[in-house]
Amino acid sequence: MPLWVKRDVERFPRVETRDHRGTERLSPFSDVNRDTDARAFAALMRRLKQTDGDAHTVLMVQVENEVGVIPDPRDRSAVADKAFSGPVPKELTQYLQQHRNTLIPELRAIWEAAGAKTSGTWQELFGIGNQTEDLFMAWHYARYMNDVVAAGEKEYPLPMFVNAALIRPNYQPGQYNSGGPLPHSMDIWRTGAPGVDFLAPDIYFDNFAEWAQKYNRSGNPLFIPEALANSAPQNVFYAFGQQQAFGFSPFGIDGAGSSEPDETGRSLAASYATLAHLAPVILEKQSEGKIASLILENEAQPTGRISLGDYTMNATRAIRTPSPEATRERAAAIFLQMGPDEYLVAGSGNMNISFSSNSPGLPIVGIASIDEETFTDGQWNPGRRLNGDENAQGQLLRLNAGPRNQSVIYHVRLYRYR
Repeated sequence: MPLWVKRDVERFPRVETRDHRGTERLSPFSDVNRDTDARAFAALMRRLKQTDGDAHTVLMVQVENEVGVIPDPRDRSAVADKAFSGPVPKELTQYLQQHRNTLIPELRAIWEAAGAKTSGTWQELFGIGNQTEDLFMAWHYARYMNDVVAAGEKEYPLPMFVNAALIRPNYQPGQYNSGGPLPHSMDIWRTGAPGVDFLAPDIYFDNFAEWAQKYNRSGNPLFIPEALANSAPQNVFYAFGQQQAFGFSPFGIDGAGSSEPDETGRSLAASYATLAHLAPVILEKQSEGKIASLILENEAQPTGRISLGDYTMNATRAIRTPSPEATRERAAAIFLQMGPDEYLVAGSGNMNISFSSNSPGLPIVGIASIDEETFTDGQWNPGRRLNGDENAQGQLLRLNAGPRNQSVIYHVRLYRYR
């Protein structure tokens, strides 16, 4: 907020805590807050159209950043208290009834645990507790956001999204940004803010795959506006290969001002270069359902497997050096099916990949060939063929990708025998 807004707390009321102290957050229950915010956003979009409407450098807009209430589960101002004790809006209750079988499971469980009522107050519909206060705030943030989006789209109708600060393990509403566009409240946001095109997670936790899955569901496309940088070289392959993400943005990608990139920077550059080569094929295979990915996230996950076509890919962590740090190295691989027995494979980190059959017939899978390839000017260009010790005599693809092995794509051909 600009200083003139911060200083005028009478005109621009804040979220209040239980003891009615103000916070640094503007209250979404204020029409003045909403309307002033909407006018400012409309002015921004109008200016953006004037300066970029032809070039289209800006593809979409994040309307706000990580909205939510801290350190209380909800706003305790008088107007918020009145809304909380009043009836749940009909738009939401009707949505719950009409979409009961397809609701996000977390929300459906909360609603049904309270009796699946079709009308009543927030506590009558969702129960007594912090979780209900979180859902209450989600509705009002969504309604506020929808009006801001509508004002901006009148000036320049680019795709609009909102992002979420995720929940640390065992944190309760108010310890995290209560009311944000979190997985359990996606249906509430969808109902309250139909003008928002998608909801996006800022993922800073080690369990990247779990959070990515929670946002790639119920018709919500996966876009990651913020992500932990040091695990990004691997996570990006999982995001595009398994969750069909259409964007991935590591936080602080420009580093801390160093003129030379560190190992993470080099690894990330290698991953992005590989994905740039594969981009046309990734888009094609996403539409055909012929793409998959797996990730080994920590020492508790030494193996992984994924099926694609007639084969299952079995991954085992490959440790470069016998040290505790090595066992925690993250590794990921993306698989693109090019034919019945052909795959393009790329990734980051160190893993050994074997192949097994998941269709009837010849049970044993062998590797016919592995070629290192690059993609330039629309053509695949073969490099080295890996044989003998390099593929464990036809048994393994040894993925050893990172700053020392930049932008390597493997073309793997398989066969089966008894």
